[in-house]
Amino acid sequence: MDPLLLGAMVALATIFVLFSGISVAIGLLVVSAGFLIAFDGMRSLELMPEIFFGKLDNFALLSIPMFIIMGASIASTRAGADLYEALERWLTRVPGGLVISNLGACALFAAMSGSSPATCAAIGKMGIPEMRKRGYPDGVAAGSIAAGGTLGILIPPSVTMIVYGIATESSIGRLFLAGVIPGLLLMGLFMAWSLYSTWKSGHAAAMDKASYSWAEKIEILPRVIPFLLIILGVLYAMYGGIATPSETAAVGALLCLLIAMIIYKLWNPRDLWVVLRDSTRESVMILFIIAAAGVFSYMLSSLFITQSIAEWIGTLDVNRWVLMGAINVFLLIAGFFLPPVAVILMAAPILLPIITTAGFDPIWFAVVLTINMEIGLISPPVGLNLYVINGIAPDISLRTILVGSLPFVACMVIAILLLCLFPGLATWLPDAVMGVAR
Repeated sequence: MDPLLLGAMVALATIFVLFSGISVAIGLLVVSAGFLIAFDGMRSLELMPEIFFGKLDNFALLSIPMFIIMGASIASTRAGADLYEALERWLTRVPGGLVISNLGACALFAAMSGSSPATCAAIGKMGIPEMRKRGYPDGVAAGSIAAGGTLGILIPPSVTMIVYGIATESSIGRLFLAGVIPGLLLMGLFMAWSLYSTWKSGHAAAMDKASYSWAEKIEILPRVIPFLLIILGVLYAMYGGIATPSETAAVGALLCLLIAMIIYKLWNPRDLWVVLRDSTRESVMILFIIAAAGVFSYMLSSLFITQSIAEWIGTLDVNRWVLMGAINVFLLIAGFFLPPVAVILMAAPILLPIITTAGFDPIWFAVVLTINMEIGLISPPVGLNLYVINGIAPDISLRTILVGSLPFVACMVIAILLLCLFPGLATWLPDAVMGVAR
């Protein structure tokens, strides 16, 4: 059978299986086993266990549960509320300081936790009621938190970037650095829109400044500075050549647990058990998907689907930016229905040879892909962040949250366009810190 036709059959079967409600990992294994048996015979299944467990035999994978523990220990404390309060007190003199405080708190908490839903819940519980009380429109209050939470998968340390690095055999250090400037760019676009929207809607009074004494400003700092120092320490250890990403993640996880226990009195064994239990559950889910995606990639390669698609794309007489536009549409649609980790692991084996053949930088593409995944987090029908915000502010309708989030989707599209026009936004910092990749 023609490999391209077979590839179309695999795509349809995968969509059908995943939409049946089955878990992503099991769905990928079912599709892989079915096509391998149909076209290679029963003996092809003998390699599946070896490929499945072989995909997990990677030292870099240790960083995933460590970063997840790091984020879970922070999310289990009042660190998010304290971070929000600290920024609000210090930015109170800045016009529109409250919305800037919320987005800044989202960016910092997302960098610490790496979880978009956790960021929305932690910052939204404090930020949304305060913004509404001061007169900010409901759409701006809810939409800014929903969008700010997405920064967690772009600003390092990012589990999504680790997964992409493992799937494409790219440098995780470079991927982390590549997300810094685009992450700050996105945060700037979010802030600019929030301030403009508040002003345009006639709610200028919402920007009235509260007043805090210097004592109140300084009093909050000891509760948040240690967490920020851990992030800086992790990044310094990684890029200073002191330790590998997995080693720095392990140290960061231990320090976050200790700070949560010392500063926030997280001594109760039951609370610590919840942190470790939830971290283990999320880590196993991600690792299960990674292993299943390895089998899925083997099936695509074994049946010559990946190679044929890359060959076919290479023969198309189209501008490479038209090709990139089509890839972005595909990623956008996939992100509407599937979590970022699943999309990356399923799409990377197919897309990587295509983008490299077209002359695109895989590190740059990782940032573009991640922003597409961010759009999926605040877009229906899945849009996890929308439902988290609706859960913490049930009197704001889901429609209002969605409408308030749409301008931030436009900001993400603008960021993708800017990255296409100026690829150096993603590649300059990795090259400056780690040298030009060869």
